[in-house]
Amino acid sequence: MRTDQVTLPGGAAGTTRERLLAGVRSWVESTPVRRLVTHFGGDWPDGDLAAVLAGLDTFSARRWDFRQGRERPDAREPAFDPATAELVLSAAATLGLVRAVAPARTGYAHLLVLGGMAHACLRRTAYAAVLARSAAEVTGEVAVLGSFRPLSAAESRALDAAGLSGCATEVDVLDAGVRLAFGVTEPDDERGEPAGHPHRAWSSRTYRPAGLPPVRVLAAPSSEPDRRRAHTADTQRFWAEHVRLRAGDPVLMVTAPIYVPFQHCDALRTLAVPYGCGIETVGVDPAARAAVDVPEPTLTPGRYLQEIRSALRSMRALHATLAAG
Repeated sequence: MRTDQVTLPGGAAGTTRERLLAGVRSWVESTPVRRLVTHFGGDWPDGDLAAVLAGLDTFSARRWDFRQGRERPDAREPAFDPATAELVLSAAATLGLVRAVAPARTGYAHLLVLGGMAHACLRRTAYAAVLARSAAEVTGEVAVLGSFRPLSAAESRALDAAGLSGCATEVDVLDAGVRLAFGVTEPDDERGEPAGHPHRAWSSRTYRPAGLPPVRVLAAPSSEPDRRRAHTADTQRFWAEHVRLRAGDPVLMVTAPIYVPFQHCDALRTLAVPYGCGIETVGVDPAARAAVDVPEPTLTPGRYLQEIRSALRSMRALHATLAAG
């Protein structure tokens, strides 16, 4: 781990509101964030932490939002000069978006795997199997959280080329990834509600691999089905209700390194604060390969800036939750 890496807000069970707020402030007001704001022509916002977060949200929407409401693969790729690209990549590394870090503990109550694009679903389920077998004792369950997002044409082509056909949605790929990585074929328990609408439907499949904790593949309904599909926070809350998450439970969450800051803070807001559990978030080790090789996108300076913005917005939401409590 880099000795100069900026630390994210702590996620240990029992972390106080004051320490979480201090962690948000430390990351948001760190030197890399300040340098990026200055380099892209911004002035540091005046006021308390809430005002700073609001100001950075507005600024980053203007300068670092290349998605403009689109899915991540459809984001515009900005053209940066070499000095700007180097500054962004250096900031991303220091802010914790580049390098994978091994889990800090040897045991957890639960292991969460977050879904994503098809390649990410396969990589993350493969890494979860590695962790469950050798690096982290899981006393509860491995929960693989996805949605009914339809696969893009590019994802479907990549899966077909890799010999993994028959997947129509994100949760289908996660399910296939679990079967491959954990060596299972049929779920021990399967339930759900089609609901006739992908934003209202939910599904749960539980596998029981020999010698390992149960593995649940879960897709949640949207909390705003008339507006959008389920997002990560919806799925996390849905899972917490199903598993009866308890105060003090240490939870390890797996995603990609580039998403660690924003998804860690989302999990603090949706799981740690209301349930009192612990949250530790790690990125997939690049040495852990999926059983099916699907091409992965190149992580560019534009992608990193977009996810630094995501982290700032996630910290703003976390701050608002803490301030309201």
